[in-house]
This record gives sequence, C-alpha cells and structure tokens, in this order.
Amino acid sequence: MSRSRVALLVFAVAVAVNLTANAVDATVAVQISKPLLMPALAAYLWFAAREKRAAVPVVVLVALAASTAGDVALLGDGTGWFLAGMVFFLGAHIAYLVAFARGGALGRLRRPPLVAVPIGYAVATAAALTWMWPGLSAAGLAVPVAGYACALAAMATCAAAYGPRVAVGGGLFLVSDLLIAVGVADVATLPGPPIWVMATYTAGQFLLVTGWAARLSAAGPPSITPAVSPAATR
Repeated sequence: MSRSRVALLVFAVAVAVNLTANAVDATVAVQISKPLLMPALAAYLWFAAREKRAAVPVVVLVALAASTAGDVALLGDGTGWFLAGMVFFLGAHIAYLVAFARGGALGRLRRPPLVAVPIGYAVATAAALTWMWPGLSAAGLAVPVAGYACALAAMATCAAAYGPRVAVGGGLFLVSDLLIAVGVADVATLPGPPIWVMATYTAGQFLLVTGWAARLSAAGPPSITPAVSPAATR
C-alpha cells in the first residue's frame, strides 16, 4: 500500500472515531481525534505529490495547517476561542482562494454556465445572514461572522471551477460552517446525534484535497484542465 493510501486510511479512522465520539458525547475521544484529521489529509497530499513527481502544493498545505489550528481552537469554550477558530479558518479559506485563483478559477467563473455560481452563493449567503442576524447580533458576532461568510462563499465559488469533486467539497465546507453559525445564532436545532458539522466538514475537506491531488502532475501545477494520468481518471 502506498504512503498516500496509508495516510487516507489514518484519516478515515480518525473521522470514524471523531463522529462516533461526537454521537455519544465522548469528550476525550473528540479531543484526541479532531487534531489528527487535517494532518492526515496533509500527509496524503504530500505523499500523493511525491508519488506523482509533482510539485508539493504548499498553499493547500497551508490551508490544512490553518484548518488544524482552527480545529484545536474550537475545542475550547467561550467567545474568545470561537473567534480564534474563525480567524484560523479564515486563513484556510484565503489559502484555498489563492490556490484556486492561481489555477485560473476567476477566468472560468466569468463564463457560462459557471457565471451563475457566484450569483447563487451570494444570494444564499445574504439570505442566511439575514435569517441569523438577530441571533448573531445578540451574541455579539454578527459583523465578524458576516465578513467570514463572504470569504467562505468566495472559496466555495472558486472551488466550483475545478470540477464536481472540488465543487462539492467547497459546498460542504460552507454547509459545515453554516451549521455552526446556526447553532451560535440559536435559530434552529438539527435532528439526530450532533455529528452534522463534523460530517460535512470532513467530507468537504476530503473532496477538496483529493480533488486537488487528482490534478497534480509532473508537467506543472494544477489548473482548470485535469491532468491526464491514470490517477486523475480513477
């Protein structure tokens, strides 16, 4: 088994442990498993690049490092830890934006049918913020959450230029953060065990990273056009 597949296996085990721990409210297991998630994906991406003799995607690794810091911060209690987590995840979204923009996402989004994507995300983000605004204002978080939401929507928009896998990954990342905001604003309660935030978050990051890895090649950095290789077509 290749090192990249071993890293993905570690990620899958960490996800399973984390979701189970969240479902049964096993705090210690959550605290142990959550900081392992993004480093496992980072290891996968590193090894995948080396196995393809491609340049290591440093900017995406920065996004995963910032996500790890955000995961750790959100293990803490209180508004201060929440804001710290938001800052770290803002850094992650900016890093993803840089990676997508370097590959030509902005040009692709100006052409149909993808020109509808930024409009759709803008409308959805505005509607969500309007719905949650009273609750966010009561928590003193309306303005920072609104700024963060704009960066998040921009990341998800640019992800859509990289094909279905990366597009869905960006969308799930947005849904995950929306669910956190819904809880902070206290405007809705999700049914079932409290696993939805982490389920959508880990699935989103998995699709973003594996979708990016599928485009890696020795010929150059990933772009809008998928790399033609066996790994990219599996």
